[in-house]
Amino acid sequence: QTGPVIDMPVPASFNDITQDPSLENYIGWVWYEKEVLLPLRWLQGDPAPRVVLRFGSAHYYSIVWVNGVQVVEHEGGHLPFEADISSVLQGSSSALCRITLALNNTLSPHTLPPGSIQYMTDKARYPRNYFVQDIKFDFFNYAGIHRPVVLYTTPAAYIDDITVTTTSSDTVAMVQYQVSVLGSTASSLSLSLRDREGKVVATGDGPVGELKVLNPNLWWPYLMHENPGYLYSLEVQLQAQVGGVLLEDVYTLPLGIRTVHVTSTQFLINGRPFYFHGVNKHEDADIRGKGLDWPLIVKDFNLLRWLGANSFRTSHYPYAEEIMDLCDAYGIVVIDESPGVGIKLPESFGNKSLQHHLAVMEELVRRDKNRPSVVMWSVANEPASELPPAAHYFKTVIAHTKALDPSRPVTFVTDANYALDHGAPYVDVICVNSYFSWYHDPGHLEVIPLQLTAQFENWYKTYQKPIIQSEYGADSVPGLHSDPPLMFSEEYQQALLRQYHAVFDKKRKEYVIGELIWNFADFMTNQGTTRVLGNKKGIFTRQRQPKAAAFVLRDRYWKLANESSCLPPVITSHSLFL
Repeated sequence: QTGPVIDMPVPASFNDITQDPSLENYIGWVWYEKEVLLPLRWLQGDPAPRVVLRFGSAHYYSIVWVNGVQVVEHEGGHLPFEADISSVLQGSSSALCRITLALNNTLSPHTLPPGSIQYMTDKARYPRNYFVQDIKFDFFNYAGIHRPVVLYTTPAAYIDDITVTTTSSDTVAMVQYQVSVLGSTASSLSLSLRDREGKVVATGDGPVGELKVLNPNLWWPYLMHENPGYLYSLEVQLQAQVGGVLLEDVYTLPLGIRTVHVTSTQFLINGRPFYFHGVNKHEDADIRGKGLDWPLIVKDFNLLRWLGANSFRTSHYPYAEEIMDLCDAYGIVVIDESPGVGIKLPESFGNKSLQHHLAVMEELVRRDKNRPSVVMWSVANEPASELPPAAHYFKTVIAHTKALDPSRPVTFVTDANYALDHGAPYVDVICVNSYFSWYHDPGHLEVIPLQLTAQFENWYKTYQKPIIQSEYGADSVPGLHSDPPLMFSEEYQQALLRQYHAVFDKKRKEYVIGELIWNFADFMTNQGTTRVLGNKKGIFTRQRQPKAAAFVLRDRYWKLANESSCLPPVITSHSLFL
């Protein structure tokens, strides 16, 4: 023990839990420890079950011990990792399981996201050994165990992974599947696809194959169909011989049948043009920071549906699996983004950074590849893509992502000049962030029509690819009013949105395929002279109360939905957790 021991809830960021200002901005190692009693049946049997310890995510570098034995190391937050701890527990005379986690939130030029430690050596101005964590992204660097920690078991032979892809026409769909089994060389697999009522609509066997579904219910986005988010259940059953014992493992995968296709001017879902009218979000809230919080998650989805939003981007990192589950179920379309934010320094484009980025994309694709809500991967946000090394870097990351998953388009989100961007040649969809009359020409709303039109036309003329306005917006302090509109007032945020919308309405008839407001809700950032308790570009406050801009956006999104002859679904409350 090298420091004070305090109680810390999990899941939660540790930063805002106490009254200690040094913990708020702490950089370095923290230790978590918990003892649990395992059911004795987990430790018995021949063969004994596999016992697995799984972390939904921990920020950022993790080393885990069980009963004093190191079982796993993992680099990076926002994604799950696990360890088979069976060998540690076998032969134990006690069902006691002591789980210890050492966690370090330091960011370097080669982590994702990157950062750097700045040592302040001027002894006249700073205490001895004084340093700060420098980051190039605009959200607070929360740390801790942010998602659930679980212990689970499987048989000694088990279903390790499932991959599904779907194709469809009006009358028939094909579900291609691949199942990997570990722990046995003598096994058989049977598969059953059930509809929402539990009726079996297709069956198959073996590790690789294809299921044929007649008259399929396709997975449609919210507001694009009267029955959005239709999910089948793919039940995979394994029977395997291990040491003369017959073992059985069963896994049920929610499955949506849908296709995605990109043309030079359109984004097609199930062959129909899809227009993204949605938001960018953050995993961020009072007290819990980035910790998983079910009431907040359900509130956010209710606000999204009230707003008429059909999509969001997981800015700027993969979101919790629980959030993604609801996207699948509700028909909310997702641009699934890696933690590649703040890639600004030349050394962050080197081979060490590249190899880690490739590994992160492997983890992300493995986690989310079967989700119908995920229609596109985003490998980064606002990198310094004007730097020459960005060409090789993004060519490699995008090619690797496409090799992992050929079924989805890949992008990254740029704020670089169209003529200087070295990564844009490799994306399938151009995603552009711009803040005209905010960060550029602040206060001058009249420049937006000219500058935004030129932005779209320059990008399209150069690449002939469809374009999403992936960020735009303005800060507004709730309750601050000004007429004529002045910056930071609710009226200015409204006026800026309307100026952007007028240009969107012209260009969406051509090649603009979406608009994502920055941001869904106010969120915490590092302290700074332009940040008053965080970023105030939300259309909702951090406590999820609407600002005036929320009503502007709601009117627009429902009109866009109605233009597409979409029927609003019947929303009924139901229990998610029984």
